[in-house]
Amino acid sequence: MKNPDLPVRLLAISGSLRAGSSNTILLRAASRLAPAGIELTVYDKLGELPHFNPDLEGAEPPVVKDFWAQVGAADGLVISTPEYAHGLPGVLKNALDWLVGGFDFINKPVVFFNASLRSTYALASLTEIVTVMSGRIIPEAAISVPLQELRVDEEGIVAHAELRDMIQTALRRFGQAIARESATRALDE
Repeated sequence: MKNPDLPVRLLAISGSLRAGSSNTILLRAASRLAPAGIELTVYDKLGELPHFNPDLEGAEPPVVKDFWAQVGAADGLVISTPEYAHGLPGVLKNALDWLVGGFDFINKPVVFFNASLRSTYALASLTEIVTVMSGRIIPEAAISVPLQELRVDEEGIVAHAELRDMIQTALRRFGQAIARESATRALDE
């Protein structure tokens, strides 16, 4: 059972490598807006992960082992991704492939933060992939933020009362879902 005195640790993963990505901006703003009791860290080495190769089993590069460790240490994952040609960016799929076969992702709580209301195919694909990998999607904490339409940067998100409330509410819901699941598991043990 998760110690209620410790903060809920979340790892945020943006599916984009673009420096000005609205998905990355959304996650960085969320890390700044995390309510008390929640720590959100944005993973920044997605582009350094090598192409997934099962032949590397047992000889994984340090960046892969570090990724596994960060995912394993997180109480939950927040994923925000763009949509490329009606699908996930290859770099995000590659990262998820590195998690297949490991035990740290099984039953890991996952929430999606959508930075574009048009990314419906990517979210459907991501939902399918995370479900097949046995991640536990928390839909009541998911949000869609029309950042492209609002044309706001990280500072603009933090300063925007409605967006700030939306993000903080989503993170609280996610933290509460993680705490409930932890308490239920403790009762079952």
